[in-house]
Formats: sequence, C-alpha cells, structure tokens
Amino acid sequence: MADFKGLKPGDKLRVISPSGALKEWERFNKGVEIWRSQGYEIEFTSGFDLNWGYLAGTDENRRQQLLEALKDESCRGILCARGGFGSTRLLEGWNLDEIEIDSTVPKFLIGFSDITGLLWAFSNHSQIIGIHGPVLTTLASEPDWSIQRLFRGVETGYFETLQGESWQKGCVSGRLFPANLTVATHLLRTSYQPDLTDTILAFEDVNEEPYRLDRMLTYWRMVGAFQGVRGIALGRFSRCEVEGNSNRFSVEEVLRNRLEDLGIPIVSNLPFGHDGPNAILPVGQQVHLDGDQGILSFN
Repeated sequence: MADFKGLKPGDKLRVISPSGALKEWERFNKGVEIWRSQGYEIEFTSGFDLNWGYLAGTDENRRQQLLEALKDESCRGILCARGGFGSTRLLEGWNLDEIEIDSTVPKFLIGFSDITGLLWAFSNHSQIIGIHGPVLTTLASEPDWSIQRLFRGVETGYFETLQGESWQKGCVSGRLFPANLTVATHLLRTSYQPDLTDTILAFEDVNEEPYRLDRMLTYWRMVGAFQGVRGIALGRFSRCEVEGNSNRFSVEEVLRNRLEDLGIPIVSNLPFGHDGPNAILPVGQQVHLDGDQGILSFN
C-alpha cells in the first residue's frame, strides 16, 4: 500500500466512548498503557467516563465526543473505549456528509462489536480509515502476535494472512466489510448501510443463540442483502451455543444452512471476534478470500 498514511509513535490518539458505559477500568487502563508503551500520546475526550443508564452518556454527549475527535486536526486516530450498545443511536438523523474533518491525512477509527455501526457508516469517507479490532477494554487480553499485528498494520498498512477453515470452495477478491452480525443486520436498508456489491463480509457475534442467528441471516436473505456479495469470512461466535436441549441446532449448523447455498466461497473459524484473539481487519480494503485453502489475505 504505497499511499498508506500510517500511524507513527508520537501521534496523538483520542479516546471516546460512543457506546456502552465504561465499567472495566482495570482492563481499560491496561489497554491505554499498551498504546502508550508504543510511543503514542493518548488524550481522553471530555465525557468519555460518563454514564447514562447502560450508555456512556447521552446521545448528544457521545456524538459530541466523536465530533471533537474528528475535528481535532492534531488527532491521528480515535480509540473506542468499549462496545456494548449505542453507536446506532448516534447515527439516527445524522447526515454524515455534512461532517468536515479537519485533517490533511486520514484518521484511524479503531473498534469492533457495537463500533460496527460507526465503521460501516464512515466506510466510504475518504478521511477515515476504519479498523475492526480490539477496543481498549479488550486489548490487554490479546495474544502477543495479535498486538504486534495491530501495530504493524496501522503503522505500515501490512496485514498478515489469516488462516481459517474452508467451508465453500472458490477464490474471490473484494472490499472487506467486517462486522458484528447483530449490529450490521440492524443497519440493513438504512442510509448508513454501505454498498455491499463486490464485497467480502466478515461476521462475528456474541451471546446470540442459534435461533437468533438464524433469524438475522434469514432476514439478510429475504431482503436480498447477499446479492452482489462475493464471499463470506466467519470469525468467532462466542457464548452462542445452548446446552442441555436436544431439540436444537448448533451455531455451525445454522451458519452452514443459511450461508452455504449462496454459492460463494466461505471461510470459517478465522481468529477474530469476542473471547479470543481478535485480529484486526481493515474496513473497505481489497482482500482475497481463498475458499480452497481457508485463507484470508490482505496484501
């Protein structure tokens, strides 16, 4: 990526809480220290530590946090404190085309899970580089290889190949759109859904029983959202299995049933998502999905 304008030690990064209220302070502080240990200047945006019910402050406050970070010319990146719920509330009624970002180089926006709402909504903005990856409360639990891959990726634009399991053969290339399945499903047919034509979708989720995954994927099928999608990469579906009920489908059975007949390459068991290694994925970047070998490659 010859034109990649990566981060470098010494750059200022701003912390925001656009979703759920911050509770895991020890894990949060450890995540901040990892970024600082790499030489980055970390600034906490006013209001990041507020709470309003299960949200990190009112919608107005959380939207203002994001706007301050976007408009800060000296800020090169935005680190999301945690996921939870709330990013889509910020988008409601918001014309993103009116946002002027004061920067000569693009800003990074880093997060996953509920942050999917922002990553997808800003995916076509020329001044934002979306990175689907650990939030500050999960970063310290990442294995060393994943942390090293994160910094190598945001600093150089090089992302190492990820190995998964082949479900559906075939090789395709397309723009990568990683997402939490639940959040992405609730963006479908809104003005914040990106154009998914000629894309590779990368899904993960947590705490969703198989019937709920079935319901969401059935909705994707019914509204034609998979039309034009070239391939699917599946990460981890954590805490989704239901034990002790013989009258059930497993997560794998649901995913295979709802996806395999689409006739496109599928690679599963890739190392991203909750409760385990969460390898960063660049939003909107051209990638290659090898359904024969079970590989997702980026460069």
